[in-house]
Amino acid sequence: MSLSPTALILLQRLRRGRSWAVAASVLALQACAVGPNYHTPNVATPAAYSELATGQEPLSQPVATEADLSQWWTQFNDSTLNSLIQRALAQNLNLKVATARLRQARESVVVAASADIPHLSSSATVARLNDNSKTLVLPGLFGADGGDTITTPSHLNLFAANLDASWEIDIFGGGRRSVEEADANLEAAVWRRRDGEVSLTAEVANDYLTLRALQAEIVIAQREAQTQAADFTIIRQVAKAGFDTQLNINQQQAQVEATIAQIPELQAEARAQIHAIAVLLGQPPETMAAELDRDGPLPSPPLTLPVGLPSDLLRRRPDIREAERELAAATAGVGVQVANLYPKFNVMAFGPAFASTTTDHLFDLNNAASLGYGMIQWPIFEGGRVRAGIRSARAQADQAYLSYQQTILSALQNVEDALARYKSEQQRIKPLEASLKAAQSSLVIAKQQYAIGLVTYINILQAQATVLNAENQLTQAKASLARDLASIYTAVGGGWSADEAAELKKPGMSWP
Repeated sequence: MSLSPTALILLQRLRRGRSWAVAASVLALQACAVGPNYHTPNVATPAAYSELATGQEPLSQPVATEADLSQWWTQFNDSTLNSLIQRALAQNLNLKVATARLRQARESVVVAASADIPHLSSSATVARLNDNSKTLVLPGLFGADGGDTITTPSHLNLFAANLDASWEIDIFGGGRRSVEEADANLEAAVWRRRDGEVSLTAEVANDYLTLRALQAEIVIAQREAQTQAADFTIIRQVAKAGFDTQLNINQQQAQVEATIAQIPELQAEARAQIHAIAVLLGQPPETMAAELDRDGPLPSPPLTLPVGLPSDLLRRRPDIREAERELAAATAGVGVQVANLYPKFNVMAFGPAFASTTTDHLFDLNNAASLGYGMIQWPIFEGGRVRAGIRSARAQADQAYLSYQQTILSALQNVEDALARYKSEQQRIKPLEASLKAAQSSLVIAKQQYAIGLVTYINILQAQATVLNAENQLTQAKASLARDLASIYTAVGGGWSADEAAELKKPGMSWP
């Protein structure tokens, strides 16, 4: 027999206390119960992604094969990125919040399951009576007109101890449905945390790739500013000799200053990315500056990109798995409400209860009393409350089912959109590379023709601006391609481990 997470948790804990009678009652959690039994819906998905088809050979080819995407960022072969993501997974505060919520959900399962187990409690009482008169007048206690006088000791001690037990027998399964609901909510919390891992790895990668692109643009601007400044020096020398005009000097100076003015803005954006990465790693914003201020290469995409099939999303996307578990919880919630239509059976026992004026003979059988009884509660008229609760629970289940379907559609859209952007970005890179090569050649020709008087200096300025713009566009396109690759890996559900036992045994989980 397959046991639920609740039964496994309780049996493990109860075995340690050798409470086999109670442990046996846990097995009743697996019995039948009123309300609908949950079955995972069958959802049709396309046979393949339409955006996998391409009219020309791309630089990096998405393929329909499946691969282990739990550490997809290693495809970039960037040790710094690998280190950042591993530290983020260990230190990110939002992920730690999700872990704490997972622990909370796990304990909620134990709380729900405890309702179906007999409850045992004990109490003890000590009382002391002080009466200086040594007499106690009880008016009319025995029918006497003047009342009766009883002589009592000046000090009276009373000791009492009792043991009580109660058990609501879950014949119609309302409690079992509550446990089933708590189980599903726990599993949803597991997938919610995993979805947090997927989002976190994507965010770290996106910020890092953006940072490297900005740093590359800063290097381009600095290099171009140096080249333009060197040209400016030559022009001023030529002008002093009377072979150039002040107009050309002013135009070249304006070009140099405009290029230099771009650098502070790019540096500010780069620092913002460093701050964002630090916070994702659970660190103060300034702590990562020394590590990431150094320029690094922009990672290149792999030659092939395995994305699998659309049907793989149903098991690989944590948000889809979470939505499915929420649907299971909502379905169990219907059973919880349906059980309120049926009677509830309670068995209660009070005792043995012991009472004595001394502790020497407190637990003698002559001082013991006990009481046991059973009780049935069955709602007859509650103004439609129970039926309304059932209808409300069914509406919640309908909402969960629609949300599950919407989550699947959104996931399919995410993948198709990411593939479309990835394909189009690749198609931009080769023309941009050709454009940069042509712009660089044009700048050389413009300088040569200006030297012999065939063109004016404005041609050089235009050629310089064209080169700078082409370099920036190519850098941005390569950065977008890398970010689109990260988007694809995120869309197909990469970035989490499939070891569910390890997920539940993380530090602080108190796994039995």
